[in-house]
Amino acid sequence: MIRIVGAKNREALAPELQSMHRHRKQVFVDFLKWDIPVIDGQYEIDQFDNDDAVYLMVSDPQTRAHLGSVRLLPTQCPHLMSEIFPFLCDGAPPNSEDVWEITRLCTAPKVADPSTVRRHLCTALMEYGLLHGIRRYVSVTHMAFLAQVLAVGWNCEPLGLPQMVNGEEIGAIAIEVSAESLSHFRKSLGLKRPLIALSDQAQAA
Repeated sequence: MIRIVGAKNREALAPELQSMHRHRKQVFVDFLKWDIPVIDGQYEIDQFDNDDAVYLMVSDPQTRAHLGSVRLLPTQCPHLMSEIFPFLCDGAPPNSEDVWEITRLCTAPKVADPSTVRRHLCTALMEYGLLHGIRRYVSVTHMAFLAQVLAVGWNCEPLGLPQMVNGEEIGAIAIEVSAESLSHFRKSLGLKRPLIALSDQAQAA
């Protein structure tokens, strides 16, 4: 089950969001040791978790438990690449209505099949992008994980040369949104129908 969490339905889906932020803390702070904000000792929430953010969330259809999620931000608003990592781009950071940033792609620590959850998120990203006229996603990634990013099947290109930050090599990439990529992801999951329902779009917009 894919949930779209936006400005209109954020309060109604507060338990799912709380679970997402708790899992993000366990993954990014406890396991990966990122130096990022933690609220009340258990929730990873930063300045980009604001009213502009949209979340795509994979939830258990029976329990509604958070299984995985990703955060989207329009690049015409302040985003991670423009505010924290502009030096990763050759030239100005992305700022266009048809380019959105994806960050905090996270699977729940104890999820049984994380690769399938990630493929559902990738499929939902393509569906959401095509529905909303998004031409490209951009993202900051650790180069150690780049092989995993490419293995998913995204059509990517670098936005600049990788840089060393706090002892780790990171870079900025752009991901093409296309019907071909969507078809590839749907085929890999054996999907015949869209993951995102139009009713979900209306509730989150």
